[in-house]
Amino acid sequence: MSHKILVVEDNDRNRRLLKILLKSNKYEVAEAASGEEAMNYLSKEKPDLILMDIQLPHIDGLELTKRIKDEPETKDIPIVAVTAYAMKGDRERILEAGCDDYISKPINTREVPGIIARTLQNNSDQ
Repeated sequence: MSHKILVVEDNDRNRRLLKILLKSNKYEVAEAASGEEAMNYLSKEKPDLILMDIQLPHIDGLELTKRIKDEPETKDIPIVAVTAYAMKGDRERILEAGCDDYISKPINTREVPGIIARTLQNNSDQ
């Protein structure tokens, strides 16, 4: 069974890179370019994991993560932050907001599949 991953990313190039990477690793991919698109998608579908850009227009990824984790229907979906924030304390702040893991930009295409597999495995163990 293939896992479905929702990529929430406003940058077309980054979204395309993640989509290619995920599909090459046999994941189904859904895309959202904004927080509003992501919430609309989540009202109809429940992915196995969300890759969440933190710097989104209108509603940032941390606020969107909090909203997703506050909803009973979506609170158990693991969320991996994808962000250029790499300063001391950013990882902790992102995890405290409800994200399950963290991928820094620029995206290391060799690391991403392992992070996703580990997060999916950790979620299924719970």
